[in-house]
Amino acid sequence: MKKNVIVGQSGGPTAVINASLYGVVYEALNREDSFGTVYGMINGIEGFLNDRCMDMKPLELSGELELIKTTPGSYLGSCRYKLPENLDNPVYATLFEKFHAMNIGYFFYIGGNDSMDTVSKLSRYAEKTGSDIKVIGIPKTIDNDLVETDHTPGFGSAAKYIASTVREIGIDASVYDNKKSVTIVEIMGRHAGWLAAASALARKFDGDNPVLIYLPETDFDQELFLKKVAEALETTPNLVVCISEGIHDKNGTFICEFSSDIGVDAFGHKMLTGSGKYLENLVKDRLGVKVRSIELNVCQRCSSTMLSGTDQKEAIASGAYGVQCALEGETGKMIAFKRSSDEPYTIDYVTADVNLICNQEKTIPLDWITKDGTDVSQEFIAYAQPLIQGEVNVPTEKGVPKFAFRK
Repeated sequence: MKKNVIVGQSGGPTAVINASLYGVVYEALNREDSFGTVYGMINGIEGFLNDRCMDMKPLELSGELELIKTTPGSYLGSCRYKLPENLDNPVYATLFEKFHAMNIGYFFYIGGNDSMDTVSKLSRYAEKTGSDIKVIGIPKTIDNDLVETDHTPGFGSAAKYIASTVREIGIDASVYDNKKSVTIVEIMGRHAGWLAAASALARKFDGDNPVLIYLPETDFDQELFLKKVAEALETTPNLVVCISEGIHDKNGTFICEFSSDIGVDAFGHKMLTGSGKYLENLVKDRLGVKVRSIELNVCQRCSSTMLSGTDQKEAIASGAYGVQCALEGETGKMIAFKRSSDEPYTIDYVTADVNLICNQEKTIPLDWITKDGTDVSQEFIAYAQPLIQGEVNVPTEKGVPKFAFRK
């Protein structure tokens, strides 16, 4: 009897997380000789525990599956549910009883670090109990902070959005040249500065905006920041500064914590916001120049208008490759990218042990950051440039994007 497939999405969405979903579903549906029904978990593993699933086949028959490729957000819905550390917890027996009842033989989870933790725990429980369910992780995260892979689906499109938007902001800031002004752009990134670093791709020439870029990989000094801003204003009167939301001082205190108390999310992570506004007020008070702060916020991960063709292609391929690997008997693995060349840009799809990935974090190499901590090197540019290439034609309806959605 053919085993069934189930796939879910977890954590924060990206512009291409549904492209990965498409890759899994399309590949599985087109291997009818190997698989039975292809199910989708509504709201991830948490929804599955509450018996919320859907048959994915009708999406192919209706044409909705094709729309998923260019739809942002998580089509199946998401969750931030952390499985217990103790594999003897009853929730695991409950999950596997449900898998058995639905004849599930293949489990795919699309997500970032916390999602790979789920893949690790489920695959270890399967091994412990002798279950033959194959458990595979499909990577996603705009933060680009998963280890054991060159990069992650979602980062390329977010980087393209950031580079394009910062270039637009820089052009807008330059229209008046009679007064000095500072525009501070706050970009997502808790401990890893990949997204803020991508703002360097906005530059049209050496010395162009953003002149200063601050990342959480190095300590942030407020006095040195003010000095750098004052110096930069002498040559660039309409200055653009890009910062990661997670910049912190030498004591590890997030800069946003100086302006207000911050809460925590379901996983206990501090919810960072306000670094840009704090620095706006600091510059205004200390330097007395016109200053504004802009927080790109959720647009970095949900914009479909600047999808990277490379990113979408790799997201689809990673989902499809995950299905192929599971069919070959692999389990407890995450699909990863191995780069062999920057120019011409080439990668191979491989698998990596998910136990080496979950609960780890990949930050920007320090030698890709200038010694004064205000910019990135050419090595970063060479790394990131290929990931934002290629345009994607997003279907439209009455002048706005046409997206797939669950009724």
